[in-house]
Amino acid sequence: MSLARGWFVTGTDTGAGKTLVSAALLTAMTLAGQKAVGMKPVASACDQTAVGLRSADAEMLLAAGNVAAEYADVNPYAFAAATAPHLAAANSMVSIHISTIRAHYLQLAARADHVVVEGIGGWLVPISATETMADVVRILALPVILVVGLRLGAINHALLTRDAILARGCRLVAWVANAAEKNVPDGYVETLREQLGAPLLGVIPHGATPEEAASSLDVCLLGV
Repeated sequence: MSLARGWFVTGTDTGAGKTLVSAALLTAMTLAGQKAVGMKPVASACDQTAVGLRSADAEMLLAAGNVAAEYADVNPYAFAAATAPHLAAANSMVSIHISTIRAHYLQLAARADHVVVEGIGGWLVPISATETMADVVRILALPVILVVGLRLGAINHALLTRDAILARGCRLVAWVANAAEKNVPDGYVETLREQLGAPLLGVIPHGATPEEAASSLDVCLLGV
């Protein structure tokens, strides 16, 4: 049985645009005739519904893909508290296990050509006292796509994140510039294009929908 290619989407910080970019990648992949599904392994600030806690981010990824998937596979760890995942888990008296995340990932990977895995917060957000989302990426051996939220400080945040990704033995294969604010600082995209050392998939305009963002991405650079 062949498994899907997986991609991990991280961001320079919370609010950089990871969900938008993840949904846009899924949309672009489906438009290219591929079977694609999203995954949000850990989500906080989830809403209580009649069928349990649900993450708006995970729901957006479900809508953007074209593979039938169980919600529990897409978002195995959902927490109500709007805080860092290790704190949200502690509040719920739950332990986050990478082995559980891997098992759900494999369920998705068996049904798709591509699995887009969205992180939570930034690169080194803790999921326990000893592990971070970077450990999830390392165990799943996923190439990393970095979303840079274009605002003051983005160059520093992007370069620090790039260094942290490489320090964990992971691969930064591409990045996306997302206009997180209306007024993008001059020269930021050009500077990062020169210094990040990975191809730029595209520049997403401020306020874009996932469909509009998908048209800004060149997923051919990922081999899709």
